[in-house]
Amino acid sequence: MNRHLRLGVNIDHVATIRNARGGDHPDPLRAALAAAEAGADGITAHLREDRRHITDEDIARLEDSLAIPLNLEMAATEEMLAIALRHRPHAACIVPERREERTTEGGLDAAGQHAHLAPFVARLGDAGIRVSLFIEPDPRQIEAALKLGAPVVEFHTGAYAHAEGEARAQELRRIADAAALAAKNGIEAHAGHGLTFANVTAIAAIPQIAELNIGHFLIGEAIFTGLDESVRRMRALMDAAR
Repeated sequence: MNRHLRLGVNIDHVATIRNARGGDHPDPLRAALAAAEAGADGITAHLREDRRHITDEDIARLEDSLAIPLNLEMAATEEMLAIALRHRPHAACIVPERREERTTEGGLDAAGQHAHLAPFVARLGDAGIRVSLFIEPDPRQIEAALKLGAPVVEFHTGAYAHAEGEARAQELRRIADAAALAAKNGIEAHAGHGLTFANVTAIAAIPQIAELNIGHFLIGEAIFTGLDESVRRMRALMDAAR
């Protein structure tokens, strides 16, 4: 069992607020440093093709200033690969991306895109970047990640987060089974999307999960309580589950 469950704080939506008006405020780097001070183990940032929130300058400043690992979420494109290889973040999580989506909708089809994904996984890994694939908690996708040689998978928890009653229980079992299967095959399991104070405990209690990546909820909650309190409370809930 991974006794310490790592918390990655996604600071994308600090940049979303900044970009709504332009200028420099609020500063994603300031948010990242505050999250680290409050107990985050890493910072996640998604550099999208359309630069709707995080920008290239943000990535450079984060990489230069953070004392904790940076996890770069990225689409499998040559542009994003070049950026990742230039900055050499601790980790790169390959995610599906569509311009019209508000946020990442579902997991990557690693099984159906093996030929496309293989060179990205290989080149990132060769550069010493920890590669993660953002997938559904599905045995077929885990098998694909194993064939691709990805050391990490991050399970999309959106269906769990939005379900209720027995449907949520079924989704939880699906995630737990997928985490156990990943661990059995030597793949580190992470999880994220839609996690809140109200639903994180059951996911955090899954022993094979090593890291949770949480962003939108923490940034939204920070409006009411401050980012420090938001991150500390999430950290406490995760620790209590272990």
